[in-house]
Amino acid sequence: MYRWCTDEVEPHDRFDYWREVRAKGLFGVTAELARERRADFFGEFSLRQLGGAGLVELKASPYTVERSASDIASAPGDAICVYQQLGSGGWFGGMRGSDFAIANGSFATSHTDLPYRTAPLGAGGFHLRILKIPVSSIPAQDKRMRELAPRTFDDPTLAPLLGACFADLDEAAANGGAADATSLVQALAHLALIERGILRPGSRRGQAALRTARHSQARRLIARHLQDPKLAPTMVADLLGISVRHLHMLFETAEKSFSQTVTDERLKQSRRLMREAPERLIADIATSCGFESLATYYRVFNAAYGMAPGDFRAQDRERH
Repeated sequence: MYRWCTDEVEPHDRFDYWREVRAKGLFGVTAELARERRADFFGEFSLRQLGGAGLVELKASPYTVERSASDIASAPGDAICVYQQLGSGGWFGGMRGSDFAIANGSFATSHTDLPYRTAPLGAGGFHLRILKIPVSSIPAQDKRMRELAPRTFDDPTLAPLLGACFADLDEAAANGGAADATSLVQALAHLALIERGILRPGSRRGQAALRTARHSQARRLIARHLQDPKLAPTMVADLLGISVRHLHMLFETAEKSFSQTVTDERLKQSRRLMREAPERLIADIATSCGFESLATYYRVFNAAYGMAPGDFRAQDRERH
């Protein structure tokens, strides 16, 4: 991962450096900010290469961005972008079609080589993720991919699937899961093409993308409901809006079954709690993670890690 922050530059040079080196040189856009506001400018970003794509997370105080025809000619990207808005909101305009606003938690898609202007809404500035997927790496080739002007991701059934894939992409990056990252990037690209009407959801690639994304969402739902005694395939299937049979099919091609995933998530949560709350009773942690009894927790923990929870806690204390 590559990280950079304006704290590395003298205050009076920060925006100029951001505009010339970061905005124009790295992102291929023109950044503008009134001169009297430049002394207070702050910006930071990270860049990771995942599954053949580039994932950028950017935070910055307010300024305006333009991707002009000359910017595109100087730095063509030929990539599909999937934006995830994390801040207070943003505005897009200056392209074919009407201007639009994107709210916190929402998504937008575009092709890199079409002009646009954007600015944050409110004083909070920019906070967003941008996944840039080269068109050449997308199996579902279609010339319409290069005609995708920026637009919000409006399908309410598909947007949660994008959120789950983005969350799993972060996890794959943290754990070094290269194969997982590749399948998630392809799923995100194909979900974007489904939403824009370029790929049919019932096609082979469309179905594969939906399977990957629903599996990600199922895992997220499991993690969110670990303490719920009703956590079972029926509950998760209902939340996903699919049949129990379909749910089990999602896990058939995955590394772990539904029940193995539940157990794994409960064990990971218990380890996290033992680190974060070293004085908390192990019995209390077991209950809060959804284990039916302390004996079951000890048996499962020992089978997974070759030691008792108390020994794990002692070793963790010694390391830290």
